[in-house]
Amino acid sequence: MSTILEPGQIEASAVMPPFLHLPPANLFALRAARLQQLAEGHALGAYLRLVARLCRVQQQLVDNPPGGLPVAGERQRLCISHGLPPLAADSLVREGPWLAWLQALLGQFHNEPEGPLAEALRTLRDSDDSQRKGWAIALLGGQYDALPAALVPFIGAALQAAWSSWLLALPQPELKPAGSLAQCPACGSPAMAGVVRNRGKHNGLRYLACSLCSCEWHVVRVKCVYCESSKDLRYSSLEDDRHALGKAPLRAECCPGCQAYLKQNYLENDAAAEPLADDLASLVLDMRLDEEGWHRLAPNLLLAPGGG
Repeated sequence: MSTILEPGQIEASAVMPPFLHLPPANLFALRAARLQQLAEGHALGAYLRLVARLCRVQQQLVDNPPGGLPVAGERQRLCISHGLPPLAADSLVREGPWLAWLQALLGQFHNEPEGPLAEALRTLRDSDDSQRKGWAIALLGGQYDALPAALVPFIGAALQAAWSSWLLALPQPELKPAGSLAQCPACGSPAMAGVVRNRGKHNGLRYLACSLCSCEWHVVRVKCVYCESSKDLRYSSLEDDRHALGKAPLRAECCPGCQAYLKQNYLENDAAAEPLADDLASLVLDMRLDEEGWHRLAPNLLLAPGGG
């Protein structure tokens, strides 16, 4: 039986979904709590707890920023009017306003017992700004061979805290889609994961979560975010045997056209899921997909490939 829509319903159905879903001000506290939960009984529990500790430090930095928004209002307006990311990572990482965030992060670690953690912190403290910029540029560019793997979580955490704070400080950003579906409209960084949201005006919509600033932007479902194909996409999970068909809370959308995949959290199946935390806790899925010939293009700035 067909349904007749009233004029108001027709107008509502034609409204475009909200393009942005901004992170909450307590993003890193929520992430830390999720990591602590996932660490229980996990094979990578020690690493997840370390990242949770880093996230708590990130939250302290966001709550008490060591520096303000480094992009003047006129530059913001020009970028947005030309469809460019106002917090462009490729330029701001070289300009260096995030270095104060790294210094503040290092100041939160004291008297660490000798071991890999203390050695990584010592290496960072002994480095100068030029070296730190070089490492950060390499990290954001995916050139993991150009920096020690042990430094990745600390540099990545400082970068994330800075850019997320700047994103939240933007005056009601009216951002436009970037040139690629998988590119953040706020900072130009690649997406880390997808989130299918479950509440309010965002219910049922897929948003991609930025690997750097945690901005989320809407991309229609059942479409490869890399080659934009919708043909023969398959969904893979390690937990299919524990859930009804299609009900696993985390699944990888795999595209046979370009052989790439992107993990997605389905909040209707696990409302506590958090993109970065659940990504780190599901690295076994990445290993299996790699063995099957699928390629991961989404970075996680708190983990060097092969590390952990």
